[in-house]
Amino acid sequence: MTSEQYHGRLRRLSVRRLSAVLGAGVIAMAASLLAPQPAAAADTPWLDVSPDRYASFTVPAAYVQEHLGTVSQVVVEGNFGPSASWAEFGLTRRGDVWSGVLGALTPGLYRYQVTADDTKTIKDPTNSTSVASDPLLSTFLVAGESARWLADAPAGTGGTVGTLTYRVRAEQRSALVWTPPGYAAKKPKGYPTLFLESGDGVAASDWLDLGRTKQILDNLSAAGAMQPMVVVIADSADDRELKDLRKAVADHYRVLRDPAHQAIAGVADDAGRAVRAALAKPGQFGYVGWFSGTSAPTIDRRDATALHHLKLLRLYTGNVTDPAYNTTYRLTKALDRAGVRFEFDGVNPDGGGNWTTWQENLVDFVPRLFGHVSDHGPSPGHGRFTGEFTPPPAGTTPTPFVTEDGFVTFETTTDFADAQHVTVWANIAPGGSWLRVPLTRDDDRWRATVGPLKPWFYYYRLIVDRVPFKDVSNPTRVTTEPMWSTFLIPGPAARLLTDVPAGQGGTVETMTYASTVAGQDRTALVWTPPGYDPQRAQPYPVLYLQHGGGQNYTDWVEMGRAKQILDHQFLDGDLTPMVVVMGNGNSSNFNRELLENIVPTARSRYHVSSDPSQQALAGLSMGGGQAFGVLKAYPGQFAYVAAFSAGFGSGAGVDVAAINNGTRMLRLYVGDQTDFVYPSFMASLTTLDTLGIRYEFDGVTPGPHGWDVWQKNLIDLAPRLFKR
Repeated sequence: MTSEQYHGRLRRLSVRRLSAVLGAGVIAMAASLLAPQPAAAADTPWLDVSPDRYASFTVPAAYVQEHLGTVSQVVVEGNFGPSASWAEFGLTRRGDVWSGVLGALTPGLYRYQVTADDTKTIKDPTNSTSVASDPLLSTFLVAGESARWLADAPAGTGGTVGTLTYRVRAEQRSALVWTPPGYAAKKPKGYPTLFLESGDGVAASDWLDLGRTKQILDNLSAAGAMQPMVVVIADSADDRELKDLRKAVADHYRVLRDPAHQAIAGVADDAGRAVRAALAKPGQFGYVGWFSGTSAPTIDRRDATALHHLKLLRLYTGNVTDPAYNTTYRLTKALDRAGVRFEFDGVNPDGGGNWTTWQENLVDFVPRLFGHVSDHGPSPGHGRFTGEFTPPPAGTTPTPFVTEDGFVTFETTTDFADAQHVTVWANIAPGGSWLRVPLTRDDDRWRATVGPLKPWFYYYRLIVDRVPFKDVSNPTRVTTEPMWSTFLIPGPAARLLTDVPAGQGGTVETMTYASTVAGQDRTALVWTPPGYDPQRAQPYPVLYLQHGGGQNYTDWVEMGRAKQILDHQFLDGDLTPMVVVMGNGNSSNFNRELLENIVPTARSRYHVSSDPSQQALAGLSMGGGQAFGVLKAYPGQFAYVAAFSAGFGSGAGVDVAAINNGTRMLRLYVGDQTDFVYPSFMASLTTLDTLGIRYEFDGVTPGPHGWDVWQKNLIDLAPRLFKR
C-alpha cells in the first residue's frame, strides 16, 4: 500500500478494525496517526529543510480554514517536478495539520505556494522570503555543491544592487543595477556592462528573487571567475526603450560605451530581442546570450555581415520540456546556413524552460564576457540536438507516449473537455514519491510532457477537478487499484523489471485454496522457476511473499514486478531455484491462514520443502507486520524472514533464544524519511537490540512507502535466500 492510499483508507477505518487490516507490527503507529495531533503554534515554521535535503511541510488546518474556508485537499505547488517543472505535492490531513515530507531534493532554489481545492492559494506566512512579482510565492534554498553559486557570499564580500530611475517617452521607468565589489564611480577606467532582460511574464525583480543573480555574480566575482562589470537588469525593452536605458546607464555609472564592452542577454521572448538588438544596430553589443529564446528573428546571409563584429553569440536551451527547444534548434540551423559564427552550450538534459536552467546559463555566460576564454564548447553533460521534438498528434496513440530518453507525454481523451483542472498523479518525485503534474488544455484534450524520468516502473492516475480517473487510453490495469495505469521506462537500471525473452522465464500459475479462516475459496499466485521439475529428488525451497494492506495476491506481480525480477535473477545465476507463493494476506488471523491453508495447499500442489531451513517468509507493510507475527508465534518455522517497511512491535513474551536459534536470516528494510513507517521502524531496531535478537539492516532504501522501495527490497532479498 502506498502512502497516499494508506492515509485515505486510514481515515475510513476505526482503530478496532486496524488490528485486522494492518497487523500488530504497525498498529501502534497507525493508532498514533489517528489520534488528534497537537495544533501547531502560530509562529511554527510551515517548512523545515533537513541537512540531508528533505523538505517537511506542516500547514495548520486552522489557518487554512480561517483564510480559505472548508477544503477537501491541500497541496504545496512548486518547482518540484522533473526538470524543475511546476508540480503539486499533496499533503495529508493528520489531526490539526496538513503535512508531508518530500525529498531528497536536488540542491537548488525552490519556490512554492500552498493551494487548496485547486484554486484557493495562500502564501506561507512563516517564510520571510518573497517574490516581488508574485506575492503568494515563498522560496527556500537546498544547499549543495551543485548549487554553490546560489548561496549568499560571505558578508561584506559581495557587490551592491541599486535602482536606476530613467525616462522613456516621458514615462518613468526603473532598472536594477549590480555593481561589483570595489566599484568606484570616479574610477579613471570605466567598467564593461551586461544588460539582462526579462521575457514576457517575467519581471526584472525575478532575476534577483528567482534567478539568484546577485548571489551568482557575488560568488563568481569572489572566485575571480568574471571580469568586474556593471550588470543592468531591466524589463522587456524595444529598440527605443533599450536606447534610453543604455543612455541612462552611461549617464549614471562609470561604464565603457564601445561595443567590445557591451553585452546583452535575455530569457524567453527577450532572448530573441537580444539577438534582434544585435542585428538592428550592428556595433551596439559585442556579446549576446540567448537563454531559452521562444521567438527567433529571421536569419539570412546578409545577417552574417551584420553580426561579424560579435565576439560571442552563445545559445542556451533546456531539454524537450523547454518551450524554447524547437525554436533554438531551428535558430542553430538558420545560423549555420547563414554562416554566422555562434556557440551552443548544448541541450541541458535535466533543465526545462525555468529559472533553474537560466541560473546555470548565467553561471556559464558571465565568465565568457570581456576576456579571453579557451573553452568554447558545451557545458559538461550537455548533449547535441537530435532534431525537433514533436509528440504524436492528439488521439493517435495510446498514452503515455514515451521517448527513448525518458520523456513522457500524457494525454487525456476528450471526456474532460469541460474540466477546469487536470493533473497526472504519479510516482515521479525523488525516490518514487508522488507528485501531481498539471496538464494543459489542448483543444478538447489535456496534455503535458514531463521528464526525463529515470529508467524504472511508474504508475499513475488522472485527477480531474479533484476526482480520480483511470487513463482509459492505457491498456494496463491494476486489480486492487482500478484507477491506476502503469508504464516502464527501459534502461540498464530497470533491466530487472523488464520482461525476459519469451519462453525463457518462469511460470506464474493460479493456486486456489480453501480458507478455513475466511470460510471461502481464495487464490494465490505461484511462480515456479524455468525448468521446474515436480519429480526432482530434492523438493524446492519456498518463499511465501506477502502483500500490504489494501492489496491482495495480485499486487506483487502487477505492481511489484516479482515475475520479471525473479526471472532475470534466475537467468543471471543469482537465484537459488525456488518456488514463490504469493497468497492473500487479508485475513483476521494471518497465522492460521498461512499455516493451515496457504502452506499445506502449496505443499500438496507443488514440489516444495517442509524443512524450516528451506522455507522463507517476507512481506511489505502489513505483510511485513504479519511476517513478524509469525516469527514471534512460531520461531524457527521459517529460517529466512524479511520485513519491508514494517515495525516489529512489542517484544513482550518473545522467545529470543528460539528466534535466534531457528532463524538463519532476519533481514529488515525501510524507505527513507518519506516512508511513514520510518519512525516506528527505527524504534523497532532499538527493541530488537534491547531483546538481543540478531538481524540484518544495511540502511534505508531511498524512497517512500511505495513500490519503488519494495521492488528494490525484493531485488536485494531474493538472491540471499537459501544460501546459508
